[in-house]
Amino acid sequence: MRLTCGTATRVLRSGSSAAYLAVCNCSRFETLVCTWLLLAMCFSAIGCAEQETGVAKPKLVFSSGRDGNSQIYVMNADGSNVRRLTHNLAQDGLPRWSPDGKRIAFVSQRDGNLEVYVMNTDGTGQTRLTHDLADEIYPSWSPDSSNIVFMRYDRSAADNKPGIFIMNADGSNVRGLTRDPAQDGGQPSWSPNGQEIAFVSLRDGNAEIYVMKADGTGQTRLTRNKVWDGNPCWSPDGKRIAFVSRRDGNLEVYVMNADGTGQVNVTTNAAEDIVPSWSPDGEEIAFGSNRDGNGEIYIMSIDGTAQTRLTHDPSDDGHPSWYSEVRFPPED
Repeated sequence: MRLTCGTATRVLRSGSSAAYLAVCNCSRFETLVCTWLLLAMCFSAIGCAEQETGVAKPKLVFSSGRDGNSQIYVMNADGSNVRRLTHNLAQDGLPRWSPDGKRIAFVSQRDGNLEVYVMNTDGTGQTRLTHDLADEIYPSWSPDSSNIVFMRYDRSAADNKPGIFIMNADGSNVRGLTRDPAQDGGQPSWSPNGQEIAFVSLRDGNAEIYVMKADGTGQTRLTRNKVWDGNPCWSPDGKRIAFVSRRDGNLEVYVMNADGTGQVNVTTNAAEDIVPSWSPDGEEIAFGSNRDGNGEIYIMSIDGTAQTRLTHDPSDDGHPSWYSEVRFPPED
């Protein structure tokens, strides 16, 4: 799958469900992967779903095209009680539940370009946070829900290099975290203790996973592979990171220690498995797969066993993000 800059951005701008899924001259699911993996970048870095810790009444927020265009839905963690949250003629996607459970950040092109919005968990109070000519995507909450990190891609800029930015949860005080000449982005993922942010960069020649301190310093490479690695996603205890790689010939979900050691393929399936998201108790991982013919959401134990399908719709479902009412603190 070869991507070109701006393809996913044009997809989401097009305003139709079919176009939302059709980019890069790929197969149907691979085009969905293109949209999920980067939206506005030249490398496939999937967005990581936010971690929240806990076990009581867990829920998943996700995006789906089941009603004609990409909108945001919520369901119980067993796949039951699916409810639609957004009702917009434009494309809404990439939802992220805040750790305090009060809000959901998401991306929409309802005002002309891709911007970060926030809403209450029942879909009310939809408010635009970013106001820039560039495209802002992949919002990710800080553990205390006070800040949001995101990727900005300014197609009008001379160098048009994506970078990672941070802002207050109300959209104020926007500042940059990465300033590398290469492309930095993918969906940044905040560590549960708030001290580090995982992200993806092309600075060493291909898409690899890096970590940095929350202020942008101390940027360190974790993966070293000839094919792309992306979609870093911290476990609730902060000890491990789930990610996606094509190193075994197709897209698979892997798990590694937080220092980059012990990288293990946990899905081991011939299909494309993407978008890992840890359950609040750290015992399961939700992910997307095309193994049954189209993009659906699945769940499995963290060792890859008990892989179970949650959604059953002829359209494509993806980008699960967990929340539960009871939370456990991460280890320092």
